[in-house]
Formats: sequence, C-alpha cells, structure tokens
Amino acid sequence: MKTSDIIASVGVVVLLIAFLLNLFNKLTADSTAYKLMNFAGAATCCYSSYLINFYPFVVLEAIWGIVALISLFKVPRGTSA
Repeated sequence: MKTSDIIASVGVVVLLIAFLLNLFNKLTADSTAYKLMNFAGAATCCYSSYLINFYPFVVLEAIWGIVALISLFKVPRGTSA
C-alpha cells in the first residue's frame, strides 16, 4: 500500500466517522468537533489526491475543506459576536 493510499484512507475514515456520529445524533452539524473532523478529513483527502495528481478530487476536497474551515469561524444567525 502506497503512502498516498494510507493518507487517503485516514481522511475517508475521519469523514465517515463524522458522518456516522451526526447520523446517530452523537454530534450535531453545528458542533465544533463535527466541523473540525470535516476539515481534517477533507484536507487529508485533498493532500492524498494531490500526491497522485488526481486534480478533480483536489478541487473537490479543497472546496470541502475551505467551507468546513469557514464554518468554524461563522457566527450563527440571531447571535452576537
């Protein structure tokens, strides 16, 4: 197994764990942990896609990671900063 495969597997596992924890109401989509797991998983998958020069997934995972990162700093509506 190549290094890029291991990195990709770790990223996918992190994303799937976040998804399952949300699905079973252990984490909400608004929780910091969920957002961090989405960012970490997407960033890891983005890097592994870059390593194998698979640029469509680099773009997909980069956008996913950026959106997750932005959501970490976004103040929910109806609240003050």
